Amino acid sequence: MRGAVVCAATALALAACAVHELKDDKPRLSKLPPIVSPADNPTTPEKVALGAKLWIDPRLSGSGKMACTSCHLREKGWTDGLVLSRRDNGDMNTRHTPTMYNVGYLESFYWDGRAPTLEAQVLAAWRVQISADPAKATERIAAVPAYVVEFQKVFGTPPTQDAIVKALAAYLRAKVSGPSPWDRYEMGDANAVSADARAGFEIFMGKGRCSVCHTPPVYTDSKFHNIGLEAGKAKPDPGRGAVTKKPEDMSAFKTPTLRSAAISGPYFHDGSAATLEAAVRYMARGGGADPNKSTLLVDTNLSDREIAQLVAFITALTSDEPYRAPQLP
Repeated sequence: MRGAVVCAATALALAACAVHELKDDKPRLSKLPPIVSPADNPTTPEKVALGAKLWIDPRLSGSGKMACTSCHLREKGWTDGLVLSRRDNGDMNTRHTPTMYNVGYLESFYWDGRAPTLEAQVLAAWRVQISADPAKATERIAAVPAYVVEFQKVFGTPPTQDAIVKALAAYLRAKVSGPSPWDRYEMGDANAVSADARAGFEIFMGKGRCSVCHTPPVYTDSKFHNIGLEAGKAKPDPGRGAVTKKPEDMSAFKTPTLRSAAISGPYFHDGSAATLEAAVRYMARGGGADPNKSTLLVDTNLSDREIAQLVAFITALTSDEPYRAPQLP
């Protein structure tokens, strides 16, 4: 991503007050780094607030019944809690809905990284997931007088397809995690987490080798790895390999963030792990038996106690900021 850096305090203030997702208007401390906005879509509070309305507006969809938020719910860590979700047109997705938390830190989007920018991802999801003809959906938005006024204020134009995409992308960049118990612990609150969570962090950074791919403070390396989930399937999902056409990328998928992972199950690109414990156990034993599996994955021989401590640590990465949806015009 290129462009001007939005300072951490500004990004958090956007998440806290411009989007109306937090009950107070005070910026919250975080261990997360600054967000970078592209030069052609700088983040502003007004743009984020507009995007927050579009995010929940079903008028953007083909049927007029599905909104972006239909598959991304705050109480489920901005996922939908389903193994696989259904599109607006009734078709089933073939991959699990990923979280929208902290997508502003990513450099490519979707499980396979096929979208090079957040704007490209938003446009693709608009067309495919909520099955819209963007031109027709834009006409519906442009027929709402309050939207016309707001778009004019933010973009200096009536509602356009490009402006809708940019507003939604700006809103998503403001979805920075609030401080989790682990953040508060690292900032000096010794009572913020349990002894098990503290032990779990030591395992995470050491014996468990989790931090090799789930790099703090965002807890992802934004890279793609084959963890063996497609081994033995009749039609293996090619993952990143379908994008790069490289044999070494076959069935490789992006490392998901672990922030708020405790509330965003089921897990993995295929939703095959029903619980966080099951996902941790799978990774701790070195993943599946795929000959093309990443060499970073090894059996770490963790005990049941150590697995439980890892789960306690990951659970401590759950942020608790409240969400209040804006009013639709």
